[in-house]
Amino acid sequence: MAKFSQEFKVESVKKALSRNQGQTLKELADKLGIGYSTLQRWIRLAQNNKLESPEKLMTQEKSPGDWNKTEQLEALMQSYGLNEEQVSSYCREQGIYPHHLEEWKSEFISENQEPEIISKREQKKLRQDNKRLQKDLNRKEKALAETAALLVLSKKCQAIWGEKEVD
Repeated sequence: MAKFSQEFKVESVKKALSRNQGQTLKELADKLGIGYSTLQRWIRLAQNNKLESPEKLMTQEKSPGDWNKTEQLEALMQSYGLNEEQVSSYCREQGIYPHHLEEWKSEFISENQEPEIISKREQKKLRQDNKRLQKDLNRKEKALAETAALLVLSKKCQAIWGEKEVD
């Protein structure tokens, strides 16, 4: 859905009301690049004196749960070093509460500490897996080498003594 500036709406209505007799409202709407019904609605609003004073639109402010990590970090950086009153003022401007900043801060701190614990556990598990896989690989390499040696020996035996006779 296209958003039009207030000035564009007012100018479009002025053009619509002062158009030539031969020009239809539909042609003007096409020329302006807006829908016919949109132009009609703007004219109706202008006749009721509601077009030039923009109506209070329902804005969907983001709830604190909708903030992504980047936005949370920026809010934490901007509010860092402010006193309690300034933090409250900043939070009102952003549509959040000071306790959200505290929650985000503790989340960032806990996230930065957990990977060390997890990585040590993961490293131990990876070492064990690596050791197990290395043993398995060595076993398979030995079996392959043995099979290759037997194949070479059987071919040499056939070359020396000839083909086996079938009973």
